[in-house]
Amino acid sequence: MGPSMEQGLAFLLPFFMGLLQQGRGAQGGSLEVEPRQPVVALALGGSMQLTCRLTCEARAASVQWRGLDTSLGAVQSGPNSSVLSVHNASLSATGTRVCVGSCGNSTFQKTVKLLVFAFPNQLTVFPVALVTGRPQELACTAHNITNPEALSLSLLLGDQELEEVQALGQEVEEEPEEGEDSLFRVTERWLLPPLWTPAPPALHCQATMRLPGLEQSHSQPIPVLHILTSQEPPVTTSLEATLEQDSTRSPWSPGPKPGNSSTRPCRPEIHWSPAPGGLELLCEAACGPGTTVHWTQAPGDLAAYKRWGAGAQAWLRVLWAGCHPKGLFQCRLDPGGQMASLYLLPEDCTSHTSEALWVGSLVLGLLLLVFLAYRLWKRCQPAT
Repeated sequence: MGPSMEQGLAFLLPFFMGLLQQGRGAQGGSLEVEPRQPVVALALGGSMQLTCRLTCEARAASVQWRGLDTSLGAVQSGPNSSVLSVHNASLSATGTRVCVGSCGNSTFQKTVKLLVFAFPNQLTVFPVALVTGRPQELACTAHNITNPEALSLSLLLGDQELEEVQALGQEVEEEPEEGEDSLFRVTERWLLPPLWTPAPPALHCQATMRLPGLEQSHSQPIPVLHILTSQEPPVTTSLEATLEQDSTRSPWSPGPKPGNSSTRPCRPEIHWSPAPGGLELLCEAACGPGTTVHWTQAPGDLAAYKRWGAGAQAWLRVLWAGCHPKGLFQCRLDPGGQMASLYLLPEDCTSHTSEALWVGSLVLGLLLLVFLAYRLWKRCQPAT
């Protein structure tokens, strides 16, 4: 190494040493910022404080906040501290804040990036309810968010993510502009295999936002309804099966027959069986004394159905009057307020109407043919 190079290094060394003393100076000064994270996430409309403190042994000391291409907010500064307050944060408040302190002849600097995000609890699902026994496509959308790359959507059964579904892809679109800020909606689609009975009361769509130092989640329940048609064989179904009954069983596989479980939760259940001219629905709860169940909803007017029962059992009769009713039947357990639901799907009434018209036309045609044959026979008889 030549003498000229050694002289150059000797000249540059004090310069680099001065750059490296960010946060601590020769006179014992130090600069600290709270929160300590380099990136701080703040919800849209929220408030927070950034505090910058300077420890300095010299009398000549000062500390202040500066902003880079962004508004500072409200700043209160003293000899050894400066507090930056952000109130009702807007998306435009996102940016880097710089705290600069001086202690004697030394200067210090700390930076923090403020990240304002939008993640309201605005989840929608389509369809709004699932049914058992058929494959279905499900879409879940998170509305009016920022940072779509930090958002994930998942389907949950209880607190476990469903793995037996087919992901159909994700869509990110801008929301219609209502102001200067750009907001997005993110939609995730899945193809679900058939859900079997006993089905869980609900699945959940969960949206999770993961940002530096922050993780937030919102969820939207998706009710699971049991669809009943008159072609189904008479079975007993538990429509309010809970995860405690069989937490390891997949909802996509046929479960054990009802009644085989050694433990039954104190929840209402709906059973059904054929009856002359229709069905009889039984709502019951395997609970202790003092509990009652009663029907709360039926297609049309609940008062139009014949109902009877007492205590923890309540019956309701559904008559097939041409086309049997379509809709939701619900019963309630008191005390507790737990609900059980059954969705009745009618057969195609138009086919029954067409069959009746065809049979009626056939009978009329046969009668007309008999009448014409009789008239022809009478005419052909020789006169006596």
